[in-house]
Amino acid sequence: MGAQGQGMPQGPQPLPGVSHVIAVGSGKGGVGKTTVSVNLAVALARLGHRVGLIDADIYGPNVPMMLGATRQPNVVGDNRIEPILAHGVKFISVGLISPGDKPMVMRGPMLHQIIRQFLQQVEWGELDYLIIDLPPGTGDVVISLVQTVPLTGAVVVSTGSSVALQDARKALEMFHQVKVEVLGLVENMSQMTLPTGEVIDVFGAGGTEATARQFGLEFLGSVDMAPAIRKGGDSGMPVALAGPESALGAAFYKLAAKVIDVAEAAGADQTDVIEIS
Repeated sequence: MGAQGQGMPQGPQPLPGVSHVIAVGSGKGGVGKTTVSVNLAVALARLGHRVGLIDADIYGPNVPMMLGATRQPNVVGDNRIEPILAHGVKFISVGLISPGDKPMVMRGPMLHQIIRQFLQQVEWGELDYLIIDLPPGTGDVVISLVQTVPLTGAVVVSTGSSVALQDARKALEMFHQVKVEVLGLVENMSQMTLPTGEVIDVFGAGGTEATARQFGLEFLGSVDMAPAIRKGGDSGMPVALAGPESALGAAFYKLAAKVIDVAEAAGADQTDVIEIS
């Protein structure tokens, strides 16, 4: 009496009602991946799209702080989880379930279970975009993700420094190995403009765009390094809330517009079964 005989679904299964699932990853920590994920999600929502956000960075769940919502989610119906709504974005995070400074200590199977719960037991409803903020690196969470749900594609975030890009290339190779299309690269903390108007190249502006060209990938844009972006994340008021005409929010709306274009182009076929050995 095997699973196939009972007609059990094999491989990753699409989420009912969700049009596009987009992972945001990086090869290393400290490049502002979550800042990009949060502001991208807010920008997409402000552009009129139905947006969800999964904080899959289990060991460093910062999304609740960055969205300014930390209450525990409700459990409804048949052990289903109701996502939190903040700034027009539905989201879920381990940081809502285990708040404060207590660390999450768990092994691969537990991580896999949490990712499956966040994808399959949360009442996402109808979504145009479900953004998944991945942990840095190339570990178990990514494998669990691609085994559970077909991805429209991935966005890789890096600074322009050679050190960060060395790890970003590992992230590109990881997505290639698990057969996830990379929609493009984003350069975060690209440069800093001082009050005097002087522009400082902090991490090597332009390096990410050059890497995108090297790999034949889309360059989705750059985001400047600015104290207001950090303050927005710390206060739960992402700068994308200021709208597409704002000096700092504009970069995230340009990013959102490009993500929409490449996701629509890539999202036609999510039927391949992915096997991870």
